[in-house]
Amino acid sequence: MKIKILESAKEDLKEGFHFYEFQEKRFPFAIYYGIEENEVRIYAVIDCRRDPAWIRRRLQ
Repeated sequence: MKIKILESAKEDLKEGFHFYEFQEKRFPFAIYYGIEENEVRIYAVIDCRRDPAWIRRRLQ
């Protein structure tokens, strides 16, 4: 199976990277993806500690 990280998700990873050191033991990110044939497409990687309004805007 092939995994393809879309550009929008790469930006999410760059933005959230600096928060990684301060995270608790649980994984604070949500990964939004879809499966098409033999490819997994990652649409967004969201830091769940962000403001809920920001998350809603990001997912629209």
